[in-house]
Amino acid sequence: MTVLILTSEEDVTADMVVSELHATGTPVLRLDPADLPGKAVLSADYAHGDFDGHLSVNGHVLSMGGLRSIWVRRPGEPAAHAPDPSPWLTAETRQALYGMLHSAAARWMNHPRNADQARLKPWQLRLAHLSGFAVPPTVFTTAPRLARAFVEQHKEVVVKSASGPPPGEPPLALPTTLIGPDADFSAVAAGPALLQRYVPKRADIRLTCVGTRMFAARKTAEPDQIDGRYGDTGHPWEPVPVPGRIGKSVQEYVTLAGLAYAAFDFAEDEDGIWWFLECNQGGQFGFVELETGQPIAAAVADWLALQRRPDRRGKEAGIGRP
Repeated sequence: MTVLILTSEEDVTADMVVSELHATGTPVLRLDPADLPGKAVLSADYAHGDFDGHLSVNGHVLSMGGLRSIWVRRPGEPAAHAPDPSPWLTAETRQALYGMLHSAAARWMNHPRNADQARLKPWQLRLAHLSGFAVPPTVFTTAPRLARAFVEQHKEVVVKSASGPPPGEPPLALPTTLIGPDADFSAVAAGPALLQRYVPKRADIRLTCVGTRMFAARKTAEPDQIDGRYGDTGHPWEPVPVPGRIGKSVQEYVTLAGLAYAAFDFAEDEDGIWWFLECNQGGQFGFVELETGQPIAAAVADWLALQRRPDRRGKEAGIGRP
């Protein structure tokens, strides 16, 4: 049974997991959907009430009947590397590839349907509340009057991107920024603004959840540091225990979201409270593992390598789902 990893050619984080799978003798096939059609070939047959499919990548053939699990890591846009790429060809290739993979009895990390929903920041905050996390008051708005009222109420407020930096070359950096009541709120009318009460923090927390396993790491923040993603604090990531209440909320969150993998970001305040900031369903973990020694890549490999077992109807079903 083979593990399929959908990611780009240059992905160091995926390399770490591939190495772990090789160490355990688990067959693995790596595919960038951007190479289909071209370097990769697919075929799916639906006849006589049955299904059969095959993927061929660099001479290695994978049968859908032998597909153990699928890790959707950082796949390229289908057909992006085709000689004559087009939106139509991308749409057709996506239909063929993901339609075939959805037809197989494989476990997903993470299922594309759940992953798409998990990327929605407003939905994340709702789920965080339902899961019992401490969540800073937040507003999404296109009304300048409401934005100003929110800032006047909470005094110290940050503005940040909901979807991340916009695509383009060179890439843009959009750090979380502290604003006050004297800011110009007129631009809010031109596009949704995400405003959140500022949490003065003593540390950043990254918690990586793989199935039911959790790995928490802590990095001390500099005084008045706003965005831990930018600037060097001079402090390394260090492993820390997962508080019981946080662990329970994490498990509740991934269960409600249908995620097998999730990377949570928290701000730890002076009272030791972990404030939920976001959950990235495809977040990086390589940098944390390299600094802390936590075996996250091995945990991902273990989850992907789990065997499927028959359900009560004799069909194959995944085990270890979140």
